[in-house]
Amino acid sequence: MSNLVMLDGREGEGGGQVLRSALTLSLITGKPFRLEHVRARRKPPGLKAQHLTCVTGAAAICAARVEGAELGSNTVEFHPGAVSTEPRSLDVGTAGSTPLLLQCLFYPLALAGGAHLTLRGGTHVTFSPSFDYLARVWLPMVRCYGLDATLHLDAAGFFPQGGGSVRAEIQPARRDGTEALEFAAVERLTRVEVLSTVGGLPLEIARRQNDAASERLGRERLRVETEVVAPKVKQSKGSATLVWAQLESGLVAGESWLGDRGVSAEEVGRVAAEHFLEFVESGGSFDTHLGDQVLLPAALAAAGYLGPARATRFTAAEVTEHLTTHVQVLKSFLELEVNIVGREVEVRPLT
Repeated sequence: MSNLVMLDGREGEGGGQVLRSALTLSLITGKPFRLEHVRARRKPPGLKAQHLTCVTGAAAICAARVEGAELGSNTVEFHPGAVSTEPRSLDVGTAGSTPLLLQCLFYPLALAGGAHLTLRGGTHVTFSPSFDYLARVWLPMVRCYGLDATLHLDAAGFFPQGGGSVRAEIQPARRDGTEALEFAAVERLTRVEVLSTVGGLPLEIARRQNDAASERLGRERLRVETEVVAPKVKQSKGSATLVWAQLESGLVAGESWLGDRGVSAEEVGRVAAEHFLEFVESGGSFDTHLGDQVLLPAALAAAGYLGPARATRFTAAEVTEHLTTHVQVLKSFLELEVNIVGREVEVRPLT
């Protein structure tokens, strides 16, 4: 089994991103992998419910052979089969993150020709991109690589009760890009928006979140547009605020924050605005989270999976351990080069 990719969860950031990216890349390349010491730097370590769903979801779309697919497991071995594009319905359970599962399965399904997914679980969950972030920030980024989807929020699922439902119509990947992608550092914002989402709570909470975020952004002389949405909920109550902006480059960056018991609506809005302003101050091409997430499509482009092999260059808002760990996982599966000088990142074909 000479092509088995060996990964050690004790190295680098040591969280669930290693597992999710390994699953994505295994489905795309056909290479099996063994990940030992899963989530070694988390308490408790091992597979939690939402990570296990990524494993079982990835296995379901390719009839994979899997070892260690159980709660608390510290080792996972995954042998993929051919990716199927049959419509799928997957349940993450409780408030496990449907956006993280969608990101895990999105690239292999797009490369296989597209598919329809229905995912049930959490849509606004701590330590995870919210559905709003996915639809308004992440999706515009992947479109730059010839990838696209239509996302539908049928019901919101807030942490910790969950119960949300998302439908994704993943489009076939276009492989027509030829030029290197250069993402300039943020200079001047063309639009700033504040989106507050509430489920099972009074709309007044969302308006207070928006007012607090707008007041903080206004102090920096930014023009703000606000929006309130109240999606259907089945078994959860909660709120979230997303601050996002279209950049001169045509891309989008954003920061979100979830409401919590004992935290005022004003605090939720203010914190989301503060995080967004930290991104603006950094002068990055993307917010911190998107700077990590862009690595995967950039790596696929550099390795020739999205057309002729081409480079991606951008300025990271911050070179985090999360980002550098992700680079090592990508290089374990794909032939490419990644150069990081200061905060300048280049992902390019192997020379």
